Amino acid sequence: MKICILGSGALGSTFGAALSEAGHETWLLNRAGAHIDTIRQSGLTVIEEDVERSVRINATSRAEEVGPVDLLIVLVKSFATARAIADAGALVGPQTVVMSLQNGLGHEDLLAEAVGRDKVIAGKTYVGGVLLAPGRIRCGVDGKQTFIGELDGQVSARVSHIAEVFRGAGLDTTVSENILGTMWDKLLVNVSTGALTGITMLTYGQLYSEPLLRETALAAVAEAIAVAKAAGVTLSLTEPEQAWNLASAGLPASFKTSMLQSLEKGSITEIDFINGAVVRLGQRHGIATPVNATLVACIKGIERAMADQQQEETKR
Repeated sequence: MKICILGSGALGSTFGAALSEAGHETWLLNRAGAHIDTIRQSGLTVIEEDVERSVRINATSRAEEVGPVDLLIVLVKSFATARAIADAGALVGPQTVVMSLQNGLGHEDLLAEAVGRDKVIAGKTYVGGVLLAPGRIRCGVDGKQTFIGELDGQVSARVSHIAEVFRGAGLDTTVSENILGTMWDKLLVNVSTGALTGITMLTYGQLYSEPLLRETALAAVAEAIAVAKAAGVTLSLTEPEQAWNLASAGLPASFKTSMLQSLEKGSITEIDFINGAVVRLGQRHGIATPVNATLVACIKGIERAMADQQQEETKR
């Protein structure tokens, strides 16, 4: 297949490396910067289970250089989805399938508005990655599942083929007939750790050694489960402890969530599509979500502080 990863940070680079090594024409498309420059010049360095390898992979900041692809995997930050897909028109041809593997809820609707709902499928992944330096990532693929599916729950030929391609690249992939439930399952995992690590600046090893934080995480997940049930969503994770335990499975103590990584870089987060989605849907279905609302407020406060500091620095 000809595949493009739109948004090639740590996770996008992890998928791109696996697919490229499996023999597919794979492109990483990201905004211009040191990461793309390094990959173009000397390849992508991947560290997995303390084993380091170099992967040759196509990388660019221009969609026109890539042209139409068979599969477009969207992995930009949630808040950048609409703009990114609008700028990616050169990638989308008559047969292109567009799939989101992003955190949170709501991306498929944004993609469908841009390319048509018939081109869009959904997915969620538990694969993890950390950008260590430009052109250098640490990832966790082994034992981490990916789920993909049609928005209507049908097991189509195109989704089955993509799953086969992913499995051939060493990505444990399952076709889901309940992709909405699968997306909620992943949301529960993100709800359990993302905002808490962003607020406390803790790694997984630190987070999981603090009992008070565990109780807060479980309370946030319990609210999300209640909202999902009120919305008629069928979950496979039905107890808060399941999401909490799954979040850290197979990841090192040094692992940092994507939300923490964003804040460390001075960037805004995906909070509106994760805990924020729980709050919005809770309001719609009459379910109180005070823990999630508090976590959203705290992250928004941190983002505000960063923005104010950056503004002050530009004045100097």
